Amino acid sequence: MDVKRHWPRPALIAGLAATLVLAACSSNPDAADGDGNGNGDGVSGEIVVSGSSTVEPITSIVLEDFSAENPDVTYSVDGPGTGDGFALFCAGETDISDASRAISDEEIAACEENGIGYVELHVAIDGLSVITSPDNADVTCLGFGDLYALLGPESQGFDDWSDADDLAAEVGAEFGEIHAPYPGADLVITAPGEESGTFDSFVELVIADVAESREQEETTRPDYQTSGDDNVIVANIAGSPSSLGWVGYAFAAENADAVKLLEVDGGDGCVAPTPETIASNEYPISRPLFIYVNAEEAEARPELAAFVDFYLSDEGIDSVTEAGYVALDDAALEATRAAWDGR
Repeated sequence: MDVKRHWPRPALIAGLAATLVLAACSSNPDAADGDGNGNGDGVSGEIVVSGSSTVEPITSIVLEDFSAENPDVTYSVDGPGTGDGFALFCAGETDISDASRAISDEEIAACEENGIGYVELHVAIDGLSVITSPDNADVTCLGFGDLYALLGPESQGFDDWSDADDLAAEVGAEFGEIHAPYPGADLVITAPGEESGTFDSFVELVIADVAESREQEETTRPDYQTSGDDNVIVANIAGSPSSLGWVGYAFAAENADAVKLLEVDGGDGCVAPTPETIASNEYPISRPLFIYVNAEEAEARPELAAFVDFYLSDEGIDSVTEAGYVALDDAALEATRAAWDGR
């Protein structure tokens, strides 16, 4: 099976884990002031973006569109993970940090220590997609208890899906319906590692409550293959008939011919991830996506402010759905624009 690499604009790719360097910014009549109306300025300089591999495709599309009309600003963007991105951002090494979770208390402290003020901008919605191989016909839906039994801290050493049956029975007594017994097949896991906001979100939304009730560490099992590159995760899941992992919705949906998106039971029955169920929060592991902008740099450098204006314009924000994610509703988008305008 062919795995599609989730980059909607192939011209942007310099490699699987490439750093994207683009040129941008003469006068742009469509660059917006936050309300979609536009107030383009001729600017020059450099913009550096790093962080979430989930948000990177959105930001890359915005950069490509912005750069098409603005040839005097250079840009770079990469996606080592939300945590790694915040480490760079709070050290003053980047202008914008893409993030698939909100900034943590420790990261806030690091930014404060280094005098980095920022504006948090909610730009999209994602649904964490639990995936397996299409060959894994016996598994169609997993609940939070199932996912804890297969992926939580007490599952370390489980090499076969059926190894988790007894733990699932224990967890199910406390956390509702369990979709066991599981198949007698190798449990081959590839998923994000601790540097990833997708890892943090999965632990927070799926693992933490079960782990806390069982007086366990709120984390996953450590013994699986990790990757900060969602394309690698998708390729590994597609290549093993009894695999298990999770990625952002856009990566999973674009490769729906190579991987199977499982339904998830958060206590109200099995729900498949779709743009509609993610937007409504019916899908139980939906999450917000953000960009964080260095406020002082945005004030001092017209090219950075102009780029964020464009990102939040009608044209720029269309990149969310072009990248395969779920757009904010009108009220949420206006709140984001108001946060930027009121910086």
